[in-house]
Parts: sequence; structure tokens; C-alpha cells
Amino acid sequence: MKIRVLIAEDEPLARERIRSLLDDESDIEVIAECPDGRTAIQAIRQHQPDLVLLDVNMPERSGFEVIDAIGPDTMPPVIFVTAYDQFAVQAFDAHALDYVLKPFDEDRFRTAVERARESILRRNGGTLDARLNDLLAGLRRQQRHLERLAVKSGGKIIFLRADEITWIAAEGNYARLHVGKKSWLMRETMTSLESKLDPERFLRIHRSTIVAIDAVAELEPLFQGDYVVVLRDGTRLTSSRGYRQNLQDFMRR
Repeated sequence: MKIRVLIAEDEPLARERIRSLLDDESDIEVIAECPDGRTAIQAIRQHQPDLVLLDVNMPERSGFEVIDAIGPDTMPPVIFVTAYDQFAVQAFDAHALDYVLKPFDEDRFRTAVERARESILRRNGGTLDARLNDLLAGLRRQQRHLERLAVKSGGKIIFLRADEITWIAAEGNYARLHVGKKSWLMRETMTSLESKLDPERFLRIHRSTIVAIDAVAELEPLFQGDYVVVLRDGTRLTSSRGYRQNLQDFMRR
């Protein structure tokens, strides 16, 4: 029996490493690789894999959002993949869910795969469903707005405090976070970021622009209800009619 595996991981090098480790498992076949949560959801529904290697932090949708979309009752067995995240690791340990940390330790990776193999052969999905349900319930109870954001730069991961950010600009499927005179590129869509940031502290003024409310110095009216939003550092940003209500709500505060 071949175990059909789907890899959902946004980092190409990490996907390559996972694939190379799985190549040594004669009974495993990698049937799909997904670089973000949205395509992972589509691929899981289409291919119905036996096992998913699921990155916790992905663009479009997080690993937890993937499970929520598929549904814990129908989600295949999962091995979570994460850079060290104390909250995530504690959550996985508490619910006896398997995970591997990046960079991957080969022995730990093979142990996780062996446990998944045994679970699949025993077909004890009901127990897994309950654990995933409990995990998601716990995450919803503890869900809070982002206080820190992790960005990759020069082979390192840099943590930025949300209250350091003055404004955010869209660049395709990426977001550029402006902190003082520096800026950092993060693989995240504006819609995803907007949903995670505190609406009391951040305001979306354009489909391509989010500003920190405390960084706004003045508003200059334009035609038809648009504004130039002037930040305290002199940056000038233009709002759009599609987000006029956000600015009107802001002015009424």
C-alpha cells in the first residue's frame, strides 16, 4: 500500500528537504506540493491524500485555516511543520499532535512519519478528528491580534513589533512593511494582514495600503470623497473610494 502525501509549505528549500527525506520511504508517494494555504485547500479536496505535511505559517491561509476550511472531521492525518513557535509547539504537545521543527532533524522527521504511518494503517481517524477539533477550539479561544510579525531577510528571520509599523503597501502577493526609514517584505496578502491586525490600531485606506492610525498626522480632501493621508514622517498616501467608509469611521472616533 502506497501512502499518498501532500506537502503544503511555502519555502522552496523546505519543500525540497521534505521531498528528499520522503524519497527514502519506499511506501510513500508525494502526489502534490503547495506553496500556500489556498492551493493546499484545493489540492486536499482534489487529491484526498492519506497524509499532509502542513506548514503552520503560510501565505493566503495558515495551516490552521486550512484545517478549518477542510474540516477536522474530513482532514487527512497531519504532520505540522513549523519554525520554532512556543505557542504552536505547546498546542501540539497538549493535543498529542505530531510536528517537526525547521530546520529538520532527520531522526525526528522519520519518527513523525512512522507515527503517521501507524495511524493511517490503524485508521483511527476518529481520535485524530477529536484532537484537531480541540486544537482549533483552543486557537479560537486564544486568538488575538498580531503583536509581532516575522519577516525573512538575508537568510535570517526578523521580528517586528506591530506598533513599530507606520504603513504597509501591497506588492503582488507580498506586503512591504514600513518601519521608520526601513522597509521589509513579507509574503502575505493585504486581506490576510488586515484580518490579523488590530482594527483599533490599523486602517485600510486603499486595496494596496494599510496605515497605522497613530502615524496619521492629517487628511487633505480630494475630489469625490477621496483624501491624501499625510503621515507624521511626511509620507503622503492616497485613499480610494472603496475604503471611504473606513476613513469616515476613523474621523468619527
